[in-house]
Amino acid sequence: MSTIRLTAAQAMVKWLSVQMTPEGERYIDGMWAIFGHGNVAGIGEALHTYRDVFPTWRGQNEQTMAHAAIAYAKAKKRTRAMAVTSSIGPGSTNVVTAAALAHVNRLPLLIVAGDVFATRRPDPVLQQVEDFDDGTVSANDCFRPVSRYFDRITRPEHLLTALPRALRTMTDPANCGPATLAFCQDVQCEAYDYPVEFFEPRVWHIRRPRPDLAELERVADLVRAAKRPVIISGGGTVYAQAEATLAEFASAHRIPVAETQAGKSGLPQDHPMNFGASGVDGSAAANAASQEADLVIGVGTRFQDFTTGSRTLFGEGAKLVSINIHGYDAAKHGAESLVGDAKVTLEALSERLGDYRAEEPDAAAREDWLRAVDAYCARPEDQAAKPTDGQVIGAVQRATGEDAVAMCAAGTMPGALKLLWKPSQGGYHMEYGYSCMGYEVAGAMGLKLGAPERDVICFVGDGSYMLANSELATAVMRRIPFTVVLTDNRGYGCINRLQTMGCGGEPFNNMYVDCNVEVQPEIDYAMHAASMGAHAVKVSGTDQLEAELKAARSRDIPTVLVIETVAKDFPGTGLETSAGEHGFFWDVAVPEVSERAKQRDRFEEYLGQIAKARLVN
Repeated sequence: MSTIRLTAAQAMVKWLSVQMTPEGERYIDGMWAIFGHGNVAGIGEALHTYRDVFPTWRGQNEQTMAHAAIAYAKAKKRTRAMAVTSSIGPGSTNVVTAAALAHVNRLPLLIVAGDVFATRRPDPVLQQVEDFDDGTVSANDCFRPVSRYFDRITRPEHLLTALPRALRTMTDPANCGPATLAFCQDVQCEAYDYPVEFFEPRVWHIRRPRPDLAELERVADLVRAAKRPVIISGGGTVYAQAEATLAEFASAHRIPVAETQAGKSGLPQDHPMNFGASGVDGSAAANAASQEADLVIGVGTRFQDFTTGSRTLFGEGAKLVSINIHGYDAAKHGAESLVGDAKVTLEALSERLGDYRAEEPDAAAREDWLRAVDAYCARPEDQAAKPTDGQVIGAVQRATGEDAVAMCAAGTMPGALKLLWKPSQGGYHMEYGYSCMGYEVAGAMGLKLGAPERDVICFVGDGSYMLANSELATAVMRRIPFTVVLTDNRGYGCINRLQTMGCGGEPFNNMYVDCNVEVQPEIDYAMHAASMGAHAVKVSGTDQLEAELKAARSRDIPTVLVIETVAKDFPGTGLETSAGEHGFFWDVAVPEVSERAKQRDRFEEYLGQIAKARLVN
């Protein structure tokens, strides 16, 4: 057997450089890295050695560079991914939040975390976490519950099995998620005689599991018996690249479609069967269809609480079907499971349904909803007044074209965008599985890397921007252009509304004005962004915002547009009251005991709402 002598770190990078997609591209596009002790000597040297065939990019924060990698994988619909390496201790644990984000969203991410010495010779090393009762524990054990695959590399030959297992997980459509290799720093530098054949190029194919025929027939019978079915389309539709299949299925069988955050833009907004967003932050048309449905057909959705109105949205007599790649998700809420790839399963189900067509859905309700959206997003007459978030969204929509992608993650904007943004197919990128503050700026960079042909518009509130903005500097250095629309409402406006309206509380510790501070902050976000090299402007009014958005398209660096907004909500997000004008109930626990009458009254309302929940699992 022919061998080649390499350090373990060199072997890892060399192997990663020849793992290919069917289209002939590297499956792992490259590695984001911040070096420290634990990865600088072994992995750092290996990345330098193979820099011409496997690129390395420097980030500003381990969490945000992992967010960029995740957004890239999401933009690529899980067909390609990126890797992240960190030093031991805080460098590694900074990535844990991003690992959880990838895990919840079922997105591939390779994490190569520096670890302590396998020999334990210099223990305890700098930044080593010591467990008084378990000598095998390191800080990297934090990754175990948020990784789909976890391994600790304590010998060089472990890579022969660990690396293929990691990529098998990342390319498995059902078990897709983050793979973590805790790589002991001394082992990274140890040499081993690896088989030459280990480094032969390998193509990773993503399978499309077909549904079980018995399950398929049971579901087909349920659909044929339904008069008013509705489809809830989630991220699995997009990951399976089943957008056109869903459009054909909905049209052929005349079934209205409601969308989750991850599923939005699977159908373009102008598709006649697209009834809009589902659930807590849903449209009047979609939620009415769901309430009146006698059959709810989930396609690639986790049936998260925002989608189901915390299990109160669907009518009491409605049956539930779930088409999903994983049996865990397919069986939720007592659904009739149909396990399989969304694309091939919809095709097979449509074939069995033949000429079945549901009752004519309420097209007038859909048109009423679209008119309401236009009203919420209309240009304000008074350009000197602070606009609402809906008016900001309207300005962005008017200033952009079919290639625009709206992206966000946390705060008020996710609900507002889900309800109001009118995307073309693929024109929406929302991280709402984990709804992670701080994802936005780094995510926009990763999204642009994954979809360079799209006009990426990053919506971020002042709260999320303050949490994580440093990858703006990376985007400037790498000349990655996208536009940040920073809405400044002077605090955590979304949670303030939840606190005061949804939960019956008093304003406290969310808006700066309600915080325990000596002086109210005066933060110049435009100056801050400009200091990192971005083109930054504080705009006054939506007319100026539109003009600046159009000008941003010609730049090769990020543009940051800061606009002050009113801190109140607008109708339709489902957060301005316990249920909202169009939205639906969201179960956020309310205190049972309080000295305030407002809080006690809200608890009585809450008891009535949770009593409506569908508790079958």
